[in-house]
Amino acid sequence: MKALSQKRRHPLAAIALLLMGLLVTGGLYAVATTMNQAKASTTNFTEHDTEEGGKLFAANCATCHGMGASGTQDGPSLVGVGAASVDFQVGTGRMPMQMNGPQAQEKPVQFNEEQTRQLAAYVASLGPGPSIPEAGLLDEKGNAAEGGELFRVNCAMCHNAAAAGGALTRGKYAPPLAGVSGQHIYEAMATGPQNMPVFNDANISPEGKRDIITYLKQIETNGSPGGADLGALGPVAEGLFVWIAGLGVIIAFTIWLTSRTS
Repeated sequence: MKALSQKRRHPLAAIALLLMGLLVTGGLYAVATTMNQAKASTTNFTEHDTEEGGKLFAANCATCHGMGASGTQDGPSLVGVGAASVDFQVGTGRMPMQMNGPQAQEKPVQFNEEQTRQLAAYVASLGPGPSIPEAGLLDEKGNAAEGGELFRVNCAMCHNAAAAGGALTRGKYAPPLAGVSGQHIYEAMATGPQNMPVFNDANISPEGKRDIITYLKQIETNGSPGGADLGALGPVAEGLFVWIAGLGVIIAFTIWLTSRTS
C-alpha cells in the first residue's frame, strides 16, 4: 500500500491518468459511432441489392475506384463513404464522370433508381458511413426561419444567400440549388461532395438539415417578389445593371432628341 501511495504522488501520475481517460473515452465513442452508422447504412438493403450492386460496380466503377472500391490513382477509395454519397453522386449524374476537371459536373443520370440503390447498397456494405435519409426528414415541413438562419451561417458564403450558386477558386464552383431534390440536398450536407465541407449531425442536426431544405424549397417556390432577379446576383450587381441601363436610355434619348431638333 505504501509503494502504491508513493506512485500516486509521482509528478507524471496525473498526466498518465488523463491520457488513459482520453484514450478510453475516445475508444468508446468511436465504437459507438461506428456501430450506429453501420446499422443505419445497411438495414434498408437486401442481400440481393448488395450482390447486384457489386456486379454494377465491377462493370462501371472499378476502372477508377478499383476492385473492392479500394481506390486507384484515378479515383479515391469508397470504403466508408456510405450509401448517401453514392446516391448523391450517381443520382445526380456526377458519377461516372464525363471528363476530368476541377470537379464532377451534373449531367443526365446513367443508372435508374433501382441500379443506384444497388450501387449504394454495395458501397454501404464495405464500411459504415452516412445513410440515405429517411422520408420524414425530407417532408419540407421544418422551420423555414431556422433553416434560413442555418443556411446563411453555413452555406451562403459559397451558394449565395439566394442559393443561386457562385464561383470558387481554380475553376471550381458551388452549384445553384433550385430544382435539386430534398434528398440530394440532405445527402450533400451529410457527405460533403466536391469542395463542400461535411456537415455531420454534430455540426447540423438532422432536424437542422430538414429546416434548411424547407427554407430552400420555400424560396424556390416564392420566386422573386421584386421582379426580375437577374440570377439573384445581389444588390450591387443588379444596381450596377440598372445604373448602366438607365444611363444608356438617357444617352439614347438625348441623341434622338438632338437629331430631331437639327
